[in-house]
Amino acid sequence: MKEVCYEHTVQYYETDQMGIAHHSNYIRWFEEARIHFFDVIGMGYKESEKKGIISPVLAVEANYKNMSYFQDVVVIKVSLVEYSGVRLSLKYEITDKATGQLRCTGKSKHCFINPEGRVISLKKVAPEAYDKLMEMVGEQ
Repeated sequence: MKEVCYEHTVQYYETDQMGIAHHSNYIRWFEEARIHFFDVIGMGYKESEKKGIISPVLAVEANYKNMSYFQDVVVIKVSLVEYSGVRLSLKYEITDKATGQLRCTGKSKHCFINPEGRVISLKKVAPEAYDKLMEMVGEQ
């Protein structure tokens, strides 16, 4: 599995007076898709956090291509770009489900920390999660 897709319907509260999705929502949609991505690969946030594994955002970038409107259904494709065992990078591509038109691309960088805020290696604390991510890197 190289990528995971997630669908989102643009809500009224996410739009401005012209019915266009506000740019800040794309970052939220990245997060929704990222949480879905980790659920699909068996590393759900809720379960990981119960095990003391937290994955904060280190950086995020969005490149807007076209506007999304109220009630558009967008497909957010999430792909693992790189993984070092401690840090990972994901890329996002948001397209309109009906037309296939590219709406936004982006990237995010993350690390893994424990509840005390110390960087951890998944290879040591969660070898099964480490192996899953390494398999995904190998598929690229």
